[in-house]
Amino acid sequence: MSEPSNRPELYQRAFQESIRQHKDFRVHAERGREFLFVARELLTIPEDVARVVEKLQRSGFAVERGRDFAGMSRLVLPRNPDDIPDVVRLLRDPEQWPGERVPFVQPHHVLVGHGGNMHGNPGQPPRVASPLADPEKGSEVRGKGVVVGVVDTGISSTAAADHPLWLANAFLPKPEEVDAAYAHDDVFALEGGHGTFVAGVLRQAAPGVRFDPEKALDPSGLGTEEQFVAALGSFDERVQIVNVSMGCFTQDDVASEPVRRAIAELPPSVVVVASAGNQGTNRPSWPAALCRVVAVAAVAQERDGSRAPACYSNSGHWVDACAVGNRTSTYLKGKWALPGDPTVDVYDRFAYWLGTSFAAPHVAGRIAETMTTDGLTATAARDKLLAGAEFFPGYGVLVD
Repeated sequence: MSEPSNRPELYQRAFQESIRQHKDFRVHAERGREFLFVARELLTIPEDVARVVEKLQRSGFAVERGRDFAGMSRLVLPRNPDDIPDVVRLLRDPEQWPGERVPFVQPHHVLVGHGGNMHGNPGQPPRVASPLADPEKGSEVRGKGVVVGVVDTGISSTAAADHPLWLANAFLPKPEEVDAAYAHDDVFALEGGHGTFVAGVLRQAAPGVRFDPEKALDPSGLGTEEQFVAALGSFDERVQIVNVSMGCFTQDDVASEPVRRAIAELPPSVVVVASAGNQGTNRPSWPAALCRVVAVAAVAQERDGSRAPACYSNSGHWVDACAVGNRTSTYLKGKWALPGDPTVDVYDRFAYWLGTSFAAPHVAGRIAETMTTDGLTATAARDKLLAGAEFFPGYGVLVD
């Protein structure tokens, strides 16, 4: 299906509008240093609260205490909704703290799904696709007994019924984990169905694996660090692997502290896999760039079967692996109708999409499959898959 020439631009506009609709989300648009953040909110650590509050009040800021999370202390600047990046820059300046340790401060960052918006993919929605072939007979032994946590938009309420051979009996349906998916009627939101698509990619790599969906993103593909932390601590089953097809850029590219702390709280036996992001940069995306996490870039598979680094994929020394990012997977019934776009695409449970969002669950699934095929722990299976040569500089090991 051909794409209208202005569809990427319309898609970007729609994403910007989704940010505005949140009202409390902001874009720091400094070129090459972009990130999303929550208006008015500043995060620090308990041991630095008193010093930070005193410094802010002396500088003329009104400061209130917010609700803490993930071991972080939240400060609210009610009169300065858009000034958080400037405030952080001020507080990180060593000249403000002569003879003292510089306190820890950061914005409350917003994460995005890496498969459906200007901060996450090449800028286009999925395409209509034909149904997948049925799983091969006997393939259900691959990944059997392994549970993968899928932190994403949630799962479609009709996922099991729509995809009985791929997703039925693979997860415990919970109302709070359902992907709302639709902007209105049967028209998809910008990342509606993202989690269902990711689950299908996971099951293609390991048809016998179970997954535990947890919602950290809304159907537009946006979620705060607080929401991510809550999702990561809400698994209903004992997971051995966690897939995270999302991430965030941060101010000054400093690691997201609440995300780091939440992942550090997971048992050391749990392997975390995260997408590297789709901005075509070497800027670190979090949580992928954390040492504990397997960061996955995307390669593009051409019609002739050849593979090359995907132009949209993030890459860098912090990336561990890569996999094909353009895939067909399980989806929902509904329509894509962007404002200003006369084209209306009608979907019937399957879609073709591209992004590091869909390279990551393939790697997570291959770790699960290797666990059962070779009788390994999750960490040993991870190490085995990552033992090969680098596919391309900054892209890590290719995982077929």
